[in-house]
Amino acid sequence: MEPRKLIAIARGDKPAAVLLKNANLVNTFTGEIYLTDIAIRRSRIVGIGPGYEAEQVIDLKGKYVAPGYIDAHVHIESSMCTPLEFANAVIPRGVTSVVSDPHEIANVLGMEGIGFMLAQANRGVLSMYVMAPSCVPASHMATSGARLEAYEIEHLRSNPWVLGLGEVMNYPGVIAGDDGILTKLEVFDGMVIDGHCPGLTGKALNAYAAAGIGSDHECTTVEEAREKLRLGMTIFLREATNAHNLVDLLPVVTPENSRHICFCTDDRQPADLLDQGSIDHMVRVAIQQGIDPVRAIQMATINPAEYFGLNDRGAISISRRADLIIFSDLREPVAEQVYRGGYLVAENGEMLPTDEAYRPIELRSTMNIRWDSVDLAIPAGSARVRVIGSRPDQLVTDHLIEDTKQEGDLAVTDLERDILKMVVIERHRATGNVGKGFIRGIGLKRGAIAGTVAHDHHNLVAIGTDDESIMTATHAVAQMGGGLIAAQGENIIARLPLPVAGLMSDRPIGEVRQGMDNLLDSARRLGSPLHDPFMAMSFMALEVIPSLKLTDRGLADVDEFRIVDLFV
Repeated sequence: MEPRKLIAIARGDKPAAVLLKNANLVNTFTGEIYLTDIAIRRSRIVGIGPGYEAEQVIDLKGKYVAPGYIDAHVHIESSMCTPLEFANAVIPRGVTSVVSDPHEIANVLGMEGIGFMLAQANRGVLSMYVMAPSCVPASHMATSGARLEAYEIEHLRSNPWVLGLGEVMNYPGVIAGDDGILTKLEVFDGMVIDGHCPGLTGKALNAYAAAGIGSDHECTTVEEAREKLRLGMTIFLREATNAHNLVDLLPVVTPENSRHICFCTDDRQPADLLDQGSIDHMVRVAIQQGIDPVRAIQMATINPAEYFGLNDRGAISISRRADLIIFSDLREPVAEQVYRGGYLVAENGEMLPTDEAYRPIELRSTMNIRWDSVDLAIPAGSARVRVIGSRPDQLVTDHLIEDTKQEGDLAVTDLERDILKMVVIERHRATGNVGKGFIRGIGLKRGAIAGTVAHDHHNLVAIGTDDESIMTATHAVAQMGGGLIAAQGENIIARLPLPVAGLMSDRPIGEVRQGMDNLLDSARRLGSPLHDPFMAMSFMALEVIPSLKLTDRGLADVDEFRIVDLFV
């Protein structure tokens, strides 16, 4: 860091590279805002106060300067873009660092997928840190493309971009003392360990926290968040595409506990990233809901920096990184300029040109389906059937028991009651597994939707009103190497290819967004009223969030953590 030169600049003996004059500095340490100057040398802040000189002097005329935002927990794969394209969406909005958990691509490609994400991150402007995936697969109730044991992820400890162990979703295994998950916790002892324990309470929560797990981002009520805060856990308030928890949870924030609360986006798709934003959107919503602006900025900066031990960012202070956001309105902060490592990288919502060269993506094919084993018919087992009850804008579902609609000896969809067929086709190992069930709350009146984004195993999932549409959609997804499809009968209505592990596009985010808009328009024409039925569908296969989900192995009762019969 050239300490002699930096000290000389800090003393005022030598000029800095950049001087931001007349800046209203948002101090995340003290909660103050005051007018001052900020001197920068390369990537670091070297002086704060009057009297500095610099090669480039910029008069901000009282505009606010805050530290760059940090997303405390995000799955970049859910943007359906590579990390480089994801960066193009979030950096212009002031997000300069993210803590990512690549367990989506790890569930498809294992260590090859994690290596791909790290390689992409090392080439980009965004500081992308990684949490080693803890649950690949997420549970024994689904078939993933890989299985990562403790000895396979242990070497990630030494990678400077790896901060610890990612969200520990197998909370029943932790509480029961499962050797596999406890060995992973032991391997990452002394590092940050993130949690994932929706609805956990009482002694079970105590046991989970006793394992050294320090955070949770799955809270849906103030009471749940408060109980976890009282145990010393850090709470990540989430605002994802299909999990809108922020407004409901903001009442938990108080002056006394706010420094133990962070913001995260978890899973956010292109339209929301480009139209609303990322962490910047959460800061604005929090302020609109009555949170003090400086406190909201702290939850987006210094709080995650301290939780993850990122002591070179999160605040504007001497020797910290010059990751900065400049904006005019404290009540509605919108980034006008973004500095990353002392260099202006975005202005007025757009990335500035870079000399980054495109490199081809080389990953193996991930579509391996035994179509001769795919039979969508569901023989009626009884007069009562278990149905997944999807809730709008939530990841949790209801475990419903409904009357079975039959045609002959088969159980079929019931459009009058919005009970649709859902299937999950295993696509990694050509096992021939097909999970079949029913779901309420998606709202399709005709046709089907399908895709290879199905958290966390990412098998081929489809929801539809008839078997012909489902088969058309699933075959089309496989033929394009993964992606999302809307179909009706034999016709494909809209498609979005995702050739990178069946999760991400190799195209610019603007093109991905346009493709997604076409899919959403098509889904609405097919009858679904949901904001994003494809994102909703992807979480109906996640067997670690209560209460009822569907995988390639069958219907998963998450509360009991076991596969159950479809019929009662």
